[in-house]
Amino acid sequence: MLGIDATFDHVAHAATSIRAMLPVYRDLLGGEFVGGGDNPRVGFRTIQLRFKGGGRVELLEPLAGSTFLDSFLARNGNGGLHHLTFKVPDILAAIESAERNGLAPFGVHLGNPIWQEAFLHPKRAHGALIQIAQSSFDTSAPMDPPRVTLEEFLDAGGGYFGP
Repeated sequence: MLGIDATFDHVAHAATSIRAMLPVYRDLLGGEFVGGGDNPRVGFRTIQLRFKGGGRVELLEPLAGSTFLDSFLARNGNGGLHHLTFKVPDILAAIESAERNGLAPFGVHLGNPIWQEAFLHPKRAHGALIQIAQSSFDTSAPMDPPRVTLEEFLDAGGGYFGP
């Protein structure tokens, strides 16, 4: 897949509860809440934590009634690393390149101009679910503080995203 100009963006960890992961990612490792939201189309809640040096971890939990993470959590007990995300400047070119290299993307969603994505299946990507995305979000730029605290976000049941 040479030539798609991919930039590593973040890693995602999924579990049954975001709150259960906070003692590790926020309290021990010092992650700073930068945003979060619900994805009812797919069925998960997410938050992002930023770390010293600029790295980010996305924490995922299933929304009530969703089956999106069921098989993943059944295989991984208490949860685990879910996917790696790489941003690309041209999602269509990245998909075509993946196809030429025998990596047939799935879960392709191009309808949102702010976030377009496709996935490479772990069976083809040596055990890792890889998300490739084209986005207008510039996560390398300094971020304004979130409008709500992490606790307010989790207590309100999501819905918010970004600073």
